[in-house]
Amino acid sequence: MEVGKYNVEFNIQRPVLDEQRLESLSERQGHKQNQPSIAERLKHCTRCTVPRLKKLLYCCFPILHWIPQYSIKEYAVPDVIAGISVGIMHLPQGMAYALLAAVPPVYGLYTSLFPVLVYFFFATSRHISIGTSTILSLMVGTVTENLAPDENFLFNGTNSTAEIDVVARDLRRVQVAVATTVLAGFIQVFLGLVQFGFVATYLSEPLVRAYTTGASVHTVVSQLKHLFGVSPTRYSGPLALIYTLIDVCSLLPKTHLPTLGVSIVSIVVLIAAKEFNAAFRHKMPVPIPVELLFIVIAILTSTYGGLSDYKIPVIGEIPSGLRPPTVPDVSLFGEVFGNAFAIAIVAYAISISLGKTFALKHGYRVDSKQELVALGLSNTVGGFFQCFAVCPSMSRSLVQESTGGQTQLASIYSSVIVLVTVLQLGYLFQELPKAALAAIVVVNLKGMFKQLYDIVTLWRGNKVDLLIWLVTLVSTLLLNLDMGLGASVAFAMLTVTFRTQRPRYSLLGHVPGTELYMDKETHKGVKEVPGIIIFHSSATVYFANTEFYLEALQNKSGLDISEMIAYKRREEAEQKRQDEKAAKKAKKEAKKEAKKEAKRLAKSIKEASQKTEEVEEHWKENGVEIKEAVEDGQLQEKNTVLPYYSPDFPSLDTAQNNWVNSTVMDPDTNTEGSTEKATKDKQTALETSSPAPEKASRGSLGKWTWDIHTIILDLSTANFIDTVAIKLMRNIIQDYCEIDVDVYLAGCQASVVQEMECGGFFSDSITKECLFPTVHDAVVNSQFYRDNALTPNKDVIQDEISTRF
Repeated sequence: MEVGKYNVEFNIQRPVLDEQRLESLSERQGHKQNQPSIAERLKHCTRCTVPRLKKLLYCCFPILHWIPQYSIKEYAVPDVIAGISVGIMHLPQGMAYALLAAVPPVYGLYTSLFPVLVYFFFATSRHISIGTSTILSLMVGTVTENLAPDENFLFNGTNSTAEIDVVARDLRRVQVAVATTVLAGFIQVFLGLVQFGFVATYLSEPLVRAYTTGASVHTVVSQLKHLFGVSPTRYSGPLALIYTLIDVCSLLPKTHLPTLGVSIVSIVVLIAAKEFNAAFRHKMPVPIPVELLFIVIAILTSTYGGLSDYKIPVIGEIPSGLRPPTVPDVSLFGEVFGNAFAIAIVAYAISISLGKTFALKHGYRVDSKQELVALGLSNTVGGFFQCFAVCPSMSRSLVQESTGGQTQLASIYSSVIVLVTVLQLGYLFQELPKAALAAIVVVNLKGMFKQLYDIVTLWRGNKVDLLIWLVTLVSTLLLNLDMGLGASVAFAMLTVTFRTQRPRYSLLGHVPGTELYMDKETHKGVKEVPGIIIFHSSATVYFANTEFYLEALQNKSGLDISEMIAYKRREEAEQKRQDEKAAKKAKKEAKKEAKKEAKRLAKSIKEASQKTEEVEEHWKENGVEIKEAVEDGQLQEKNTVLPYYSPDFPSLDTAQNNWVNSTVMDPDTNTEGSTEKATKDKQTALETSSPAPEKASRGSLGKWTWDIHTIILDLSTANFIDTVAIKLMRNIIQDYCEIDVDVYLAGCQASVVQEMECGGFFSDSITKECLFPTVHDAVVNSQFYRDNALTPNKDVIQDEISTRF
C-alpha cells in the first residue's frame, strides 16, 4: 500500500474465523444484555441533578452558553454593522413580502420584529437572519386568498357598482395568516420536542432547490397584477398557475400603463444597482443598501412627482405603534392544518440547510432539534402578535455574514431599526407604489432562477437527482405548493425504493497478493477463485428486492436452481412411479408362482394321503391300527418304512394353512415355502428394474453441468435484514445444498446477525459456521475443507488453516 512517498506493508497471521468462533473470541454479549431495563430508563429520565439541570438549561437556552463568552472588543462593532445592514433590508422586504402573504404591508414589519427577538434566545445558529421570506410568504398568501377571496367581501358602492370591503377582507386574511402561523409553530415545537426533526432529511437538496424554483415562478405570477395594474381572478388548486397566466394574458389589453412604466423602471434600476453592488462588493466595507435607497427614491418621486394623478396604487395608511397580542381563531385550525404542516416542514428545511452551511464554514455546531424548536417558538409567539410565518432569508443571511456578523446580537440591532420604523416612521411609506414593492420581490428572485442551471449540472452528475429535480418543479408548478411538495417527497422516496429494489449485482474476484475482492467487470486485474462464486449486492436485501436478488444470483452463477430443483423433483417422482410399478409386477408374479407351488404341494399331499391309506388298510387286515403300531415301535422293529408319513405329518388342510401363514417343508422335495420364494422374486424384480437416479452432486444433473462447489454471498452492504430476506437466505442455502454446492454468508454486521437470530435463521442444519466476518475467511475456509473433505473433525484442522491463511 502506497501512503504519500512511502510503501507501507502489513502482515497479519490469524486463524480463519467464522461467526461462532468470532463471537467466542470477542466475547460478544447478547443484544439485550447492554440495554437497561424500563425501570432503569425511567429512573434515569426522572433523575434531577445539578449537572443535568445545567445541561438542560443550556440546551433550551443556547444564549446562556455563548453570551458569557461574548467579546465586546472583538464582536461588538461587526455585529452592529451587520445588524444595521440587515435591518435596512428588513424594511423593504417585510413590506414587499407582506403583499405576497396577501396582508397589509405593516404586518410584514411586525413579522420582521417579534419572531427575530424570540429566535435570538433559542437559536444555535449565529449567522442566519430570521424573518420574512419569499417562499413562506407565498405559501401563506395561498391560504389567505383561498379562505378569504375578494368575492366574499363585495358590496354595492356608488353608482350601483360592486366594490370590495378592503378593511373587512384584510382583517379576515390576517386572521387566517395568524392561525396558519401559530399552528405551524405548534407543529414545529412538537416535532422538535419528540426529536422528529429527521423528517426534513427527506427533503433532499435537489428537491428543495427545485421546489424553491417552482415557488419563485408562483411568486412572479402572483406579482403580475401589481406590475401590470390588472385584477385577475384568483384561482386555487391544481393548474391554478396555468389558469392565472391565461387570465393575466387576457387582461393585458387593460394594462395600466403608468403602473407598467413604474414597474419597468423599478426593475431596471434595481438590477443595475445590484449588479454594481456585486461587482464592487470586495472594495466596499459594507454593501450599498440598494433596496432602501430605491424605496426612498420611489417615495419621493411618488410624493413630489405627482404619481397619484395617474392613479398608481400605493400602500396607503400605515398605522403607527404596535398591536397588542391576540389569541388566534382556533376554529380555522382544521381548515389550514395541511398548509400549516407544509409550511412547518419547508421552513425547517430551509433553516437547517442555511444554518449548517454557515456552521460548517465557521467551525461550530448547529443543533437541528433545537433549531426546530426555536423556529417553532418564533412562529408561535409571533402569531400572537399578528405575524405570519417566518424562516431564514438567504439574501439577508449572506449580508449578515459578509458584513462581519458573529452572533445573533446582530438580529437585535436589526430589530431596533424595524421597531423605530414601526413606531415613528410608518407614515413615510404611505405613498410608496405597490409596483415598486412588486419589483423588489421579482428582482430578489434572480438567485432562485439561477437554480435552473442545476439541470445541466445534474445531467452530468446524477440522472436520478435530475429526475427528482424535474418532477419536483413540474409538480410544484401544476399542483400548487402544498400538493406539489407532497408529490415531490413521495416521488423522491419512490426513487430511493427503486434504487434499493434494483441495485447493482456483481461477481467479485480476488486481488492478487491481498485479501481484497473487487468487481470482476470493472477491475481487470482481479482473478477468479476456482470453484467459488462470490456474489455481491450494492444494497441491503429486504422484502422489495428478494426476487431480484435470487434472479441475479442464478444469472450470475449460471445455475438456475429453480429449474434444477424442479427437474430433480420430476425425476424422483418418475423413479418412484417406476418403482411402484415394478413392485406391483413382482408381487403379481409372486402370487402366480405361489399358486403353482400350492397346486404342486397339494398334489404331493394327495398322493401321500393315498399311500398312507393303503398302509392303513394293510395293517387293519392284520388287526392293528397304524397309529398304535407306530407308537409301539412295531414299524421300527420290523424295519418297515412308511413313505410320505410321519406322526407329525400335516393333513391337507393344515398344509394349506401353513402355506398361507409361514413355511411348509416337503420331506421329499425339500422345497422352500411360497412366501420366501415370493420375497426373493420381489427382490429380484426390484434389482432388475430401471436403476435409481444418482444423487445430485457437483458436476451434472440432467442437462446441467458445473464446476462450482461454493457460493459466497457478500452481505457487507446490508444494514438490516427482514423476515422475507431471512427466509430467502435459508432457501438459498438449502436449495444449493441439494446439488452439493455450499453457501456461505460473509461480512454480516453484528446487528444483522442479531436480526437473524431473532428471525429464526439458525437451526441444526444452518449454524453460525456458515457465517464469516470477511469474504477472505469464507474463501480460505471453502478451499481448505474441499481439499480435506475426508477429515471428520473440523477442530483438528483449524490450526492448519491459520498457517495457510
